[in-house]
Amino acid sequence: MIKTMKKPFAGLLVLVLIMSVLSACSGNSKSTSTEGVKQEITMNAVSEPPSLDPALATDTTSGWILDHLYEGLYMKNKSGDSVKGLAKGVKVSKDKKVYTFKLRDDAKWSDGDPVKAQDFEYAWKHVLDPKTGSSFAFYMYYIKGAEAYNKGKGSVEDVGVKALDDKTLQVELAAPIGFIEKLLSFWVYYPVKKETAEGNKNWAAEAKDYVSNGPYKLTEWKHNRSVVIEKNKSYYGKDDVNMEKVTWKMVNDATTYYQMYKSGELDLIQTLPSDVINQEKDNKEYKVTPYFGTYMYMFNVDKEPFNNQKVREAFNLAIDRKMITDKITQAGEKPAQAFVPYGAESGGKDFRKEKEQYFQEDVKKAKQLIKEAMKEEGWSQFPETELKYNTLDSNKKIAEAVQEMLKKNLGVDVKLTNQEWKTYLDTTKQKNFQMARMGWIGIYVDPTPILDYYLGDSPNNRTNWVNPKYDKLLAQSKTEQNEKKRMELLHQAENVLMKDLPFMPVYYYSNNYLTSSKFKGVVYPVNRYPYVRWAEKTE
Repeated sequence: MIKTMKKPFAGLLVLVLIMSVLSACSGNSKSTSTEGVKQEITMNAVSEPPSLDPALATDTTSGWILDHLYEGLYMKNKSGDSVKGLAKGVKVSKDKKVYTFKLRDDAKWSDGDPVKAQDFEYAWKHVLDPKTGSSFAFYMYYIKGAEAYNKGKGSVEDVGVKALDDKTLQVELAAPIGFIEKLLSFWVYYPVKKETAEGNKNWAAEAKDYVSNGPYKLTEWKHNRSVVIEKNKSYYGKDDVNMEKVTWKMVNDATTYYQMYKSGELDLIQTLPSDVINQEKDNKEYKVTPYFGTYMYMFNVDKEPFNNQKVREAFNLAIDRKMITDKITQAGEKPAQAFVPYGAESGGKDFRKEKEQYFQEDVKKAKQLIKEAMKEEGWSQFPETELKYNTLDSNKKIAEAVQEMLKKNLGVDVKLTNQEWKTYLDTTKQKNFQMARMGWIGIYVDPTPILDYYLGDSPNNRTNWVNPKYDKLLAQSKTEQNEKKRMELLHQAENVLMKDLPFMPVYYYSNNYLTSSKFKGVVYPVNRYPYVRWAEKTE
């Protein structure tokens, strides 16, 4: 998933603040210490969420809000595990390809109507419909017939999703997979109310038209200013929802939102200004958490100078990643000299630790590669080069550092330009760039959702880089039932990627936060922003 606010880490533990002891006689989730306290929290989304339609959302800001508004067949609990959500039961065929889900009888939409199996069938097939243009449709390719339909080579009737009745959903997979519960808790698999979506194509654009089925409902959306959600009284688990109201402001200047936190206007912020991190490190409200993703720069391999692999390699060799993490980001990030972050374990082994890096910074070699590339391409002078990034204080500082390193080490002048997030996403989607900042977060903790980013036909791969060998290895890994062999195939795929280098990995994410001590029970997932359903304000 595309990361909107950028900070990294290594390691993979979901950190959870322990909730207040529950009153033995209360009969609900409120502790005696919260009686009379308005359960409201205000956070900072930084920018406008590009889309609150589960079919179209691709970024962590939109996903942050969607995860509070919806619930799928499975949901994430406080520990980050996928557990049954709207699915009260499931039967699996002997070949592990057909899943039959029974929905909860008390599952309802925020308008009080029942959630039906038909809503899931509609939503999933809508994601896969080529006309929808969902960039995350490929996450459904595990379903029989899904890929063919999405690519215009098959029929919607052949997609293995069918509502057998109002409360029974049958899903047929193309091949058995061992992580279906993790997939089904991801927002692309959320249901959408069929009647609402078919009656209004812009249903997800304004709060007044919005219908959801999770612990919260959307009550206010002042575009580019704020989003407000409030407890959904129709939600079956409403008694387990502590926080009554959640507000996201949209302030992208780090100094401003830091000051708003210090003055009490914001209760939780992430990605602190780098110049305040040292002074806040001893603050009991300061927190650093792991985040399963990679901060990087994409290269458009169809545009000079990045059409030449030697230039791409030279740029990778010419920057000092440790200086960036030590002096600029300063929040426990690890320099990235590969793509898959730390924390994806299999058989007791961390995928990243098996091969931690593919290269070392080497200015001498980088200079030689630039000379060779210029000779090969017939360039009398190095082509004009532009680096684009989305507007954020930390992104600016990192881009300026990279700009200076490339000038000093390679003699290359790089122009910097920035755009607001929604515009930036569209610009990069149109592949209107030479070199552009991006972050990628795994939808679940495994090398696969990370490496999927650079699949040749992935809409998220904006580099124009296509390597059939890479695609084939990833395809093989997804049907490989032997876990050791699956990991071997994923390592081989990453080897191909790191040889061609259509990108420049910079660091593995972590997130740093300031959370008001008035709040307990905030959950900090390893691949999402904070979840506040179970949080309580104590004063």
